Amino acid sequence: MKQHGRLNYVEYPAYDLEATKTFFHAVFDWKFTDFGIDYCSFTSEEINGGFYRSKLTSTQAAGGALLIFYSEDLEKSLAKIENNGAQINKPIFSFPGGRRFHFIEPSGNEFAVWTDK
Repeated sequence: MKQHGRLNYVEYPAYDLEATKTFFHAVFDWKFTDFGIDYCSFTSEEINGGFYRSKLTSTQAAGGALLIFYSEDLEKSLAKIENNGAQINKPIFSFPGGRRFHFIEPSGNEFAVWTDK
């Protein structure tokens, strides 16, 4: 939903658009629309965005924004993410208010998943 002053869209680089689309559809049920061979948009219940073909990657260590998914069952989410081709780069750890882990999706971008359970 478009609302003034609210985050509305996010874009990420992806050197393997097909692998990235396959991963996010399988794990988070994102829907994709291709706009030529070098760009695709995605829709989800939480946020919309796109991936553009690029050899660049977005990681927290390099100063990139970190998008963090919420999970009701962190261990189940970790297994699903690993089973669909992502690399866990920070195993589950505790922090004030919950637990989380970080992963690298097939095109090299870092995301995280957290829970308050």
